[in-house]
Amino acid sequence: MGIKDTAEEWQVTATSTPFQGAKTGVRTDTVVMPDGNTATRDYQTHPGSVAVLALDDEGRVLVVNQYRHPVRQRLWEIPAGLLDVPGEHPLRAAQRELYEEAHVKAEDWRVLTDVYTSPGGCDEAVRVFLARGISAVEGERFAVEHEELDMQVDRVPLAELVRGVLAGELHNTCLVVGVLALAAALAGDGPEALRPADAPWPARPYEA
Repeated sequence: MGIKDTAEEWQVTATSTPFQGAKTGVRTDTVVMPDGNTATRDYQTHPGSVAVLALDDEGRVLVVNQYRHPVRQRLWEIPAGLLDVPGEHPLRAAQRELYEEAHVKAEDWRVLTDVYTSPGGCDEAVRVFLARGISAVEGERFAVEHEELDMQVDRVPLAELVRGVLAGELHNTCLVVGVLALAAALAGDGPEALRPADAPWPARPYEA
């Protein structure tokens, strides 16, 4: 028998939003516990995200490096972004992020994995796609701003990234999850066995 996460929702007797920013907010819920008592739970509300592990024909992964102010570090990451365009299909969002951050397109798309980044304190859900058959996009590059102004783009062998993750040298959630998931897929049934790019996503339902 396999195990899997299941949907469940405990009763909320009161809720408030003490902070709402441009993209995310903070919500406070009063939740009924199994013993009948109530407790408050504060958490960040988030629109959700997509990330792209783009693999070239030489087995290298496209990675970007940028400054992340909350952790005061420059992190190596895979292209990723918010689901902040109303009604946008997750696959279209992933394709847009790959173009904007790396000026790259891909021919083959699969769902690599779905994760909650920090379910004890945030409702962010991320869909990580595997993109293969990558090539440069023709025309002008997307105009970037803020942290992306000095973003570096590189291609690194998958094995080197796995080593970096296990050595504690690479820390970005989407990179860590994506790299290890791809390594597991390659060691198992292969990328062709992964879910299609339009597979259902209960955490962030969308119309096909």
